[in-house]
Amino acid sequence: MSTRALRKTAVGIAATAAGALALAGCSPAADGSDGSGSGSDEDITLTITTFGTFGYDGLYEEYEAANPNVTIEATNIDTGGNARTDLFTKLAAGSGASDIVAIEEGWIGAVMEVSTEFVDLTEHGIADRKDDWVPWKYDGATDPDGRVIGYGTDVGPAGICYNKPAFEAAGLPTDRDEVAELLEGDWAHYFEVGQQYTDASDKAWFDQSGFVWNSMVNQLAEGYYTADGELNIDGNSELRERFDLLAAAVEGGQSAAQTEWDWNGGRSFVDGTFATYVCPGWMLGVVQGQIEAGGGDADTGWDFADVFPGGAGNWGGAWLSIPESSMHKEAAAELADWLTQPEQQVKQATAAGNFPSTVEAQETLAADATPNEFFGGAPTGAILAERAKGVQAQFKGPDDSVIQENVFGPALDKLDRGEADADEAWDEALGLLGDLVE
Repeated sequence: MSTRALRKTAVGIAATAAGALALAGCSPAADGSDGSGSGSDEDITLTITTFGTFGYDGLYEEYEAANPNVTIEATNIDTGGNARTDLFTKLAAGSGASDIVAIEEGWIGAVMEVSTEFVDLTEHGIADRKDDWVPWKYDGATDPDGRVIGYGTDVGPAGICYNKPAFEAAGLPTDRDEVAELLEGDWAHYFEVGQQYTDASDKAWFDQSGFVWNSMVNQLAEGYYTADGELNIDGNSELRERFDLLAAAVEGGQSAAQTEWDWNGGRSFVDGTFATYVCPGWMLGVVQGQIEAGGGDADTGWDFADVFPGGAGNWGGAWLSIPESSMHKEAAAELADWLTQPEQQVKQATAAGNFPSTVEAQETLAADATPNEFFGGAPTGAILAERAKGVQAQFKGPDDSVIQENVFGPALDKLDRGEADADEAWDEALGLLGDLVE
């Protein structure tokens, strides 16, 4: 069965379950409450599921301290893709989803196809906060019927993480302003510098092709889908040109062919296996975690430059949503609302590097040059604020994340391993597209 068929099956099961939940909603909840919240002093446990690096642990403690009747049980799933599978499995079962779930930008399109499975937050006052967020963030969680199903957390402007010792050994500048000047330009220029580095060092320029490809696609006005929701891959000359550009860099030895989300247990960030890494704000926490897992620390020498090939682009970001199955909708909305207030988004950025989606928090970070000691003292918040200028989120269709991970992912892995050239890898992707999506 194809991924699309599996998804449609899950949606059908979830819709059936929704009817049962609607009927159940007429009766008291299983815990004896009315299902709408905790009441003023009632002891309540709220569950929340996030993924990756959200930086929420300190905020959970702060909220519990201010609300002693609330206990937060948090689950964090390793990747957004696994979080997607977890959520849709539970929606299909009609139970098991947390009171609050984080929705990733790459699969918000799939969630919108079952948006009625989530609470309409306009019933909990989110419309009063509409102007808090950059417009496209609020709009991104609004379904065609005007229901808003997510409180915006972060967005994904990106800079370039780079390893200073690796640059120095290859005769490249290491000062972040000079690195920004060196890399300013389009993707062709980034790969030209990368070839200079690889030729001088006999080492890879970037970790693997999947994340670079995702960054390249996200900068297009229309990616895997057109703005009106049609698949946009076969015959797309812009996509193919970028694919060929990446393939040529791989052929030149610029890819380290690393495993996504592993990097040899983090050691490849420490031993100089590759020199640059595409870094949306939320990825800074991932990089730090990998370096530490690989036995490194701030002295390993990674820094963060105010530059990105091809200019502004958005990769990632999330929303906090409340499934209709929650028995504590009001209390869950209160927590999700609090977690996404500008003040909390600034704290989240400090804890994990995630760049805020609220205007006030963005302005705070833009004015804040606090050095990030792990990244060579780089003012990461201010850099990301600069990188966010001009960012617009691309429309993501229902199978966008499936296409990135399961269509282009295997094809790019073959490209990295030298098992396919550009034409063969592209044809592999188109074949998988037909099997899994179309």
